[in-house]
Amino acid sequence: MPQKKYKITALVDSATVPQDDPQFLILPKTPTTEYYVIQTIRQLGHEITITAVEDDIISVANQLKQQKPSLVFNMTEEFGGDRQKDKNIAAMLELLSIPFTGTGSVGLMLCRDKILCKQILTYHQIKVPDFLFFPLGEKIKLPKSIKFPMVVKPAFEDGSEGISNASVVNDVGALKQRIQFVTKKWKQGAIAEEYIEGREFYVGIIGNKKLVTLPIRECIFNNWIRQAHHKKNAKGPRLATYRVKWDEKYRRKWNVKFGFAKLDKTETEKIYQTCKQVYGLLQLRDYGRIDLRLTSDNKIVILEVNANPDVAKGEELAEAAKKAGITYKKFLSQIIESTLGRYKH
Repeated sequence: MPQKKYKITALVDSATVPQDDPQFLILPKTPTTEYYVIQTIRQLGHEITITAVEDDIISVANQLKQQKPSLVFNMTEEFGGDRQKDKNIAAMLELLSIPFTGTGSVGLMLCRDKILCKQILTYHQIKVPDFLFFPLGEKIKLPKSIKFPMVVKPAFEDGSEGISNASVVNDVGALKQRIQFVTKKWKQGAIAEEYIEGREFYVGIIGNKKLVTLPIRECIFNNWIRQAHHKKNAKGPRLATYRVKWDEKYRRKWNVKFGFAKLDKTETEKIYQTCKQVYGLLQLRDYGRIDLRLTSDNKIVILEVNANPDVAKGEELAEAAKKAGITYKKFLSQIIESTLGRYKH
C-alpha cells in the first residue's frame, strides 16, 4: 500500500537557515538536523515548505495560516535567542490548531524547568538526584549539611549547555564559585544536584498511546572508570559535558565512547518501564529521550528528560532506531504518522 503524501511545513529557527541555501538543497560541510529532516521528507515524496521563525511572530503565524499544512515538523528550539520560549512556539501552533510534531507547550515547560521536572518525578516516587536551587540575583544560602560531590548547571538549558568538568564540585567554596559563574554567564538560576556514580544510559521512545522503546544507548567514560578502579587521581570527564556530547576529538582524547548498553533482560525491562512512566508524566509526545544512571546497586536515577531531542541522522535517537531495524526514512515516517494519528484521535 503506497504511503500517503502530506503537505508539510518545516518550522526552523532562523539562525539555522543557510543564507546561500534557504531551501536546504545543498549538503553542508557539517550536515544539520534541519538538512537531514527536510531532505528526507522530500525523499519520502511529501510536499515541503520551510518557514523560519523570526522575531515577528505575527508574520510567522500568518505564513502558517496561508500555507495550511497537513502538519508542521517543529524543529525550533528558541524564540528571540531565549530557549525557555520554545514552549511559546508550540503554544502558537496549538492556538492556530495546526498539527505539529513533538511535545506540546505544557510538556516543553515541564522538561525545560529542571526544578519542576524533578519535583513531579519525586512526587511519583521516581528517583532523581537530590538538588538545591539558587535563583538568579539572590544571595547564596546553603544548608548546614551537603553531600559532595555535586554537579552545578543552569536551571533551564539543555544539550549539556553549561556543563563542563568544572561543574563537578567537591567543597563549599567551589560550590559557591560555580553557582556564581553559572548565574552570571547564563543569566538564570542554577541547580546543584548530587553526583550519581553509575553507568549512564539514554533511552529513546517513539509514539503516544502505544510506546516503542528503542535499544538503550550508553556513554562509557573509559579513562575515568579505569583510573578510579585503580584508586588513582582520576582525570578526564565523568559526566556528559558539552564537549563530551559535541567534540569528537575531545572524546578520543579521554577515551569516551557512545555505544549500546549490555544489560540483562530484567534490568532492561525495569529501565523501559520507568522511562515510559516518565514519558507519560511529563507529557512527551511522538518521540523523546530519557537520560539516566544505573547505580551499582541497580537503582535507576533519572538525570534529564528530553522533549523534542535531536533527530538528526547519526544522533542518539536515530542510531537507536537503526539498531532496532528502523531506517532513517522509516524513523521520520513513524514520527509523522504518530503525530497525525494523535490529531485524528
